[in-house]
Amino acid sequence: MDEIGIGSRIRHPEFGMGVVIDVRPKTYHVVFMDKGRIEVSRSYNALEIIDAVEPDSDLVSFSQVEKALTGIIRRYSDFQETVPMGQRWTGGKLVLYPGREGLQPKEFPIDTFFSKVVMLRDRLRVLEQRINANEKLTSEDKANLQQYITRIYGSLTTFNVLFREPEDQFVGEKSKS
Repeated sequence: MDEIGIGSRIRHPEFGMGVVIDVRPKTYHVVFMDKGRIEVSRSYNALEIIDAVEPDSDLVSFSQVEKALTGIIRRYSDFQETVPMGQRWTGGKLVLYPGREGLQPKEFPIDTFFSKVVMLRDRLRVLEQRINANEKLTSEDKANLQQYITRIYGSLTTFNVLFREPEDQFVGEKSKS
């Protein structure tokens, strides 16, 4: 098998699709979608290379690997990551008051609402990726649909207050420039 670097996507006959997160002298450390982190011998010949990344002679930090891995997972799967909610909201509740008197307010845990917002964000990202990968759409169609999705992100920036990490937030048209 050819030399591959951190970030390479592979397919293992038993463990399925995975991403190389560390290269050791005799092994690759791979995170498989269904099996988690597994060490695979570099001499194992049954690995199929899906997307090779050149081995890098420079060392990279764990945070760089984590960001690369997160980007790859977002790009190539419907996998929903765990996104942390801002600590000030932990244990909170969302209360909706009706506009008419005599009706009871509706209240539910804010983390339930937050998980729905994260699901919506992740599904928009998958839609965006599928549009960009679609071979039947023209470049103009893709650009138009991308602009529409960007406007949707912009409409959802109100919910950014719930996210702990800024990189998890919605980014609209004005913020992208």
